[in-house]
Amino acid sequence: MPEFKAYSVKMGAAKCAVDLGDGSERGEYVNQDYILNKMGRPHRSISLMYCYYPYDEQWPGRISEVMRDANVSFQWDYPYDDYFTYKGGLGGNLEDEPFNYMRDVRKHGQDVTLTLTMDPHLDDERIIAVAKDLRTFGRVFLRVNHEATGNWFSFNKRASYQEVADFYCRVAKIVHEYAPNVKMILCIDGAKSKDATEIEMQKEFSEAVRATDIFSVDKYMALHWGWPYDVAETGGNSHSRSVVADVYDMTKLSAQLFANICGGQKKPMVMSEFNADGDVTGPYDQCEMVNEFCERLKAENADWFSGFTFYQFRDRGRLGLEIQDVNNPDVGVEQPVMQTYKKIIHDDYFMPSMEMGGEISFPVKLRWGSSEDAEGICVPISFEKNPHFCELYFDDDSNLMIEINGKWFYKSPNAKVIDLMPAFFEKPLSGSAELTLKIFAPPASGENDLSIEDGMFNAYATVEKLPKIRILYTPVEK
Repeated sequence: MPEFKAYSVKMGAAKCAVDLGDGSERGEYVNQDYILNKMGRPHRSISLMYCYYPYDEQWPGRISEVMRDANVSFQWDYPYDDYFTYKGGLGGNLEDEPFNYMRDVRKHGQDVTLTLTMDPHLDDERIIAVAKDLRTFGRVFLRVNHEATGNWFSFNKRASYQEVADFYCRVAKIVHEYAPNVKMILCIDGAKSKDATEIEMQKEFSEAVRATDIFSVDKYMALHWGWPYDVAETGGNSHSRSVVADVYDMTKLSAQLFANICGGQKKPMVMSEFNADGDVTGPYDQCEMVNEFCERLKAENADWFSGFTFYQFRDRGRLGLEIQDVNNPDVGVEQPVMQTYKKIIHDDYFMPSMEMGGEISFPVKLRWGSSEDAEGICVPISFEKNPHFCELYFDDDSNLMIEINGKWFYKSPNAKVIDLMPAFFEKPLSGSAELTLKIFAPPASGENDLSIEDGMFNAYATVEKLPKIRILYTPVEK
């Protein structure tokens, strides 16, 4: 076997980050091994959607299950929001949802976006408990009471818009104090027209805009909000479709109006829910609209925009890369938008940056700060031609994310052999090629060790040596 040299490599932010929704009122959580194999790369963050209404008599049951026989004609007509219920908080269980899924996400080299609708009358003690729950999960994006200028979520039915805005400020203050690893996302309507000079409800939400870490809007270029209680038909009043250029321009204007409220300070601007609903567009226009928005970002080199969250991976309706099989919820039916989306996220514009450093010797200590800030190993490999076998052999219990030829692989602590050949199925080599194997080490438990000095922000792992690299260019027997 040839001797390979190893070098340091630093992973940084993409020009535009891509995040992915995984589970909501419309679909169940799908494990990260499956998603990684389908997508071929990890995302910056995975968005999980939960609610927290601990004062309600039905709590902690999922409200659509507790009130299965209720006469409901709209998704949000229950006493509280029909998301999975947050099992943490005061007296909570950190081995239950969403923490088991958060660990899965982080083991696979991704950050967590926790969308959490909350009773706006929660006391400080309960908010502090939620903040403390998140301290071991590295960088977390916390989106509290999203779409807060709407009227469908329970928190908007329990409090005035000013009270909802004030509650957000209180949560932000507590989270910044007790969990400084957590970044707050404020998701409200921005510009409501192309000539808007203020955001929607600017008077009520100005202080919340100043208190947040990240600006956000949710923009569905088409949406059937009547799902699943009616069918979108021509002339109906439970769906809409917009022009992609208008959505893009108003999102850009929203970013500027948010910054104006902050005295010109340009905080990161994201779109926390992004898609075009296939219920309205059908499967083919959905692809075109999603692609057009992303092409506009690239054409402008839109440095005002930090990233978007595609909503979502698997959906019971037509807002997913897969539709949940009606006969088996564990099976997804891939939609045409899957291939459109895969092409987008494998474009350099949406890929994390990689900066190669100097040669290293073993053992080497790797640092994992976040999916946009990690120090790993890279190994240049000269391939004679497309291989028949390409494998890595390990004799340790490392937890690793591995990339070659544009495809990423996960190595769990129990795995001893990683077959890299899928990296050459969709992108076979046409001749000799120089490729670089990259290795990063997110936390094996999915959590950081707070006992070390910077453990809230970084996780470390020592790699003793390179794995054995087996490459063959012919079958074992002919």
